[in-house]
Amino acid sequence: MTIEVIGAGFGRTGTLSMKAALEHLGLGPCYHMLEVRKNPGAADAWYDAAQGGPADWDAILAGYQSCVDWPACYFWRPLAAHYPDAKVILTVRDEAAWWESIDNTILRNMRSTDQITDPDRLRMRRMSRHLIVDRVFGGILDDREHALNIYRRNIREVTKGLPTGRLLVFDVAQGWGPLCEFLSLPIPEISFPRTNSTQEFHERVSAAAGATQKR
Repeated sequence: MTIEVIGAGFGRTGTLSMKAALEHLGLGPCYHMLEVRKNPGAADAWYDAAQGGPADWDAILAGYQSCVDWPACYFWRPLAAHYPDAKVILTVRDEAAWWESIDNTILRNMRSTDQITDPDRLRMRRMSRHLIVDRVFGGILDDREHALNIYRRNIREVTKGLPTGRLLVFDVAQGWGPLCEFLSLPIPEISFPRTNSTQEFHERVSAAAGATQKR
């Protein structure tokens, strides 16, 4: 098994819906930040890679056929080079809606100063804050225009960095059509998955924190 699809879109661009869609199309399992939460030990490998250390992509992504969301989307360049036959999907959405969503979910969570002692949560926090806060957003989490400029820059860099035939710029609101055409797969009879609303995000974070406290 090897990586066949690489997601280059930022979190909160429909990446969890994309994960579900790719898995339904037979391109799973699909790696997503939630996979790191299931296996906190993997956070160390992603952290090391974010610092410029050597990355064994085949080991990090062993057992997966696709990857979306952070941390993988940060590494779309080396992943695209390592898996030259993989197609790349850049998930996008209306930028104002993206800012509102990420500001109220991921960035809000990153701004938290709560004290944690659980080793697994500490590993996750170290990796995600180093990669997303420092590497992606340059340590600035409360400036809308700064974040939007970085969001736009990622779109420009991905679209300029890959040949047209290898890249799909995709809004999950478009549904199965463009995605299945790009992947040369038949359109499923079920509706395109829609998941991970802001409310669902916070419910999942609260549930994870509660589970840790009960250990």
